[in-house]
Amino acid sequence: MNSAEIRQKFFDFFASKQHQVVPSAPLVVKDDPTLMFINSGMAPFKDYFLGNKPAPYKRIADTQKCLRVSGKHNDLEEVGYDTYHHTMFEMLGNWSFGDYFKKEALHWAWELLTEVYQLPKDRLYVSVFQGDEKDNLEKDQDAYDIWKTMIAEDRILFGSKKDNFWEMGDTGPCGPCSEIHIDLRSEEEIAQVPGKDLVNNDHPQVVEIWNNVFMEFNRLADGSLVKLPAQHVDTGMGFERLCMAIQQKRSNYDTDVFQPLIQFIAGEAGLKYGENEKADIAIRVMADHIRAIAFAITDGQLPSNNKAGYVIRRILRRAVRYGFTFLDFKKPFLYKLAEVLADQMAHVFPELKQQLSFVQRVIEEEENAFLRTLDNGLKRLDALEEKFKENNNTIDGKTAFELYDTFGFPLDLTALIAREKGLKVDEAGFSVEMEQQKNRSRNASASEQSDWVVVQPDVTTEFVGYDRDEATSHIVRYRQVKTKNKSEYHLVLDQTPFYAESGGQIGDTGYLISETEQIEVLDTKKENDLILHITAKLPQNVEAEFKSQVDAERRNFIRKNHSATHLLHAALRKVLGDHVQQRGSLVSEKLLRFDFSHFAKVEEAQLREIEHIVNERIRQSIPLEEQRNTPIADAKGMGAMALFGEKYGEFVRVIAFDREHSVELCGGTHVYNTGQIGYFKIVSESSVAAGVRRIEAVTATVAEDYVQQHLNELHAVREVVGTQSNLSGAVQKLQEDYKVLQKQLEHFELKQLSSLKDSLVQQAQQLDGVNFVAEQVEVSSSDHLKKLAFDMRQVVDNLVLVLAAEIDGKPQIAVMLSDNLVSEKSLNASQLVRDLAKEIKGGGGGQPFYATAGGKDSAGLQAVPAKALELIKNSLKI
Repeated sequence: MNSAEIRQKFFDFFASKQHQVVPSAPLVVKDDPTLMFINSGMAPFKDYFLGNKPAPYKRIADTQKCLRVSGKHNDLEEVGYDTYHHTMFEMLGNWSFGDYFKKEALHWAWELLTEVYQLPKDRLYVSVFQGDEKDNLEKDQDAYDIWKTMIAEDRILFGSKKDNFWEMGDTGPCGPCSEIHIDLRSEEEIAQVPGKDLVNNDHPQVVEIWNNVFMEFNRLADGSLVKLPAQHVDTGMGFERLCMAIQQKRSNYDTDVFQPLIQFIAGEAGLKYGENEKADIAIRVMADHIRAIAFAITDGQLPSNNKAGYVIRRILRRAVRYGFTFLDFKKPFLYKLAEVLADQMAHVFPELKQQLSFVQRVIEEEENAFLRTLDNGLKRLDALEEKFKENNNTIDGKTAFELYDTFGFPLDLTALIAREKGLKVDEAGFSVEMEQQKNRSRNASASEQSDWVVVQPDVTTEFVGYDRDEATSHIVRYRQVKTKNKSEYHLVLDQTPFYAESGGQIGDTGYLISETEQIEVLDTKKENDLILHITAKLPQNVEAEFKSQVDAERRNFIRKNHSATHLLHAALRKVLGDHVQQRGSLVSEKLLRFDFSHFAKVEEAQLREIEHIVNERIRQSIPLEEQRNTPIADAKGMGAMALFGEKYGEFVRVIAFDREHSVELCGGTHVYNTGQIGYFKIVSESSVAAGVRRIEAVTATVAEDYVQQHLNELHAVREVVGTQSNLSGAVQKLQEDYKVLQKQLEHFELKQLSSLKDSLVQQAQQLDGVNFVAEQVEVSSSDHLKKLAFDMRQVVDNLVLVLAAEIDGKPQIAVMLSDNLVSEKSLNASQLVRDLAKEIKGGGGGQPFYATAGGKDSAGLQAVPAKALELIKNSLKI
């Protein structure tokens, strides 16, 4: 049974049990501040468990793309070394939202595994929760009693809270779980050690394949457990492990989930997989990591230097360095794997195939950048090699951390290179530096969040902001959040006109007004499906009735900019081509920013055409066509554009400005006709990542102000130039005149420099066969100071030259020595300039024959010549 058949049988089985099979949510999390990526099958359904939002179906089944490389679930360092840990993996799951519970879940799990997949019953073990005194939880006798009707009691094991109580994080839905494990060892191995002794002991052949979680509790911030409004079932079966079991392999990597990638990598490397352990690890790392990288980019997360983007960049660089070190891939290679993966997954995750050229372009550019970084890091190591040899053949911890932090060298790569050079690494020193950085990061981001205080239980929020700027509201729940610098409150209302930041549109601001007080709403954000109204203080009476009032003028500017992004998107596709896809946006009251896939700079003529098309649509005053709660299939039938990486439900909101021009799925606020936008002006076009361009633009009165400002500047230039007609010609004439004057000035300064050189030659003092010159001079630039020093070197033998000068208000020192004085007299310009730099409160260095220094105190320049004379006399022992 191949992997595609295994997945489909899972879907078919639960469809027969009245489950709605739904597509995977995007890998990248948009509205949950506790997660960067979906790390479990249940994460997309968190609000259903908490009761924040009703589930669209009582029973659901799916395969969910998951990523575990940060936070509580971090498997990254095991990936490639063992047989069953992965970064991105599929989690097959079946879900009950207040419907069936333990009996059905466990019976169906057993039926699917033993009757449909025909896994041998004598190879399976199950575990149930043994209870926990700290949380006052009893053992799960119900699950035990259900299991013993299907499996021998000696195969039912009690497990600790660590293994049999599932929690997605420090807070949130949780509950006891019952795991199913399989023993994949040979008969001979089983005869030596019983399988039950190896369950949950990290044995590569005795592995968990399915976890049935019984969601009954919510873990609060204070650590306590409270009952959820209803009982739910959350199951997760690792697809890759399931394939290993069904296909009777000893490693996930031996299944057809990974073998197409593995064989492609091995073939390109000229190797045979399975013959060299280090090469095999590298091949597994690359085969695993390309899945996480490709699907994260597909779902909207580009590699970057912070947060989720940094996680993806880190995974990508880990794959590149393994290929670089162990497979001799010195040129970009990883991007080629994306095509193999896209073909393999097209039937279940078609989004990668649809965006393949874009994903490959991003990966290839990242590979190129990191390979350059690797090269620079290696050069840095080479330059410091002598220093390390003087340091007991040890690369100090600070340098090792610099290589990690600046060049992306993990400690094991630095250690590998060190061994090749006969060096070792101060790993303890590295750990100290790493911990200091982590502490800085923790201190910067530390926050304390209270549990929710519920004012009105079982009440959800109704958003009325599409039609109104005001509403009558009551507080449903609230909490306090404290950070290092501030304290704020998050209020949830029963009815709100405030739009929460989403889809690139920033959140509304405004006021909550009661009979006795007015509370300013500083921002509005989403947390899953909760709308959070952020305030600096808590209302005195949280049970009062409030008039919730949006800042209507600010929102009006936001609406104009948001509608303009839709018109811009359509214009971009018309001018540049259908390959253009939105890759990110920001819509505020001040401007709009639109990121899109395109592989070349947008030419000036194209920008003007795009701008003209948008303004033409504005002048046409096209009315808004809005359709709420439209079945998603109907919306796509209208030609509505769905954005990659966005999660859409069964029903969506369609925004159209003339269906021939712009039809999109969108949850934001918009103008009622395009004429309200007024005017659209592009202010910049730039690159933000490989294959991604950015346009920033302004609308309405902000656009008018922008144009007027430039007209004012143009008028001022005309006044200065003294012409109202041929301005470009007049400016060109000024530039030509400037170049002529620059050449004349340069000629004059060089003549002065030559005269100064002749004067300094005459001032040379004889010191024990050395021609010593030390003077404070006047020169116009550092380049002239350097030229003067090298010119002196050409005409004066046995030269010791010290020049001090103030250049652009800052003190500088230059020291020049003849080569023979360096070798015969052991003089060193670099050491000499460092000593002299103390006079100007600065520092410097350079080569043994020429060195420079800068400082902060120009008054100290006067003392430099005398100090230089003293230092040279001491060196020459005069």
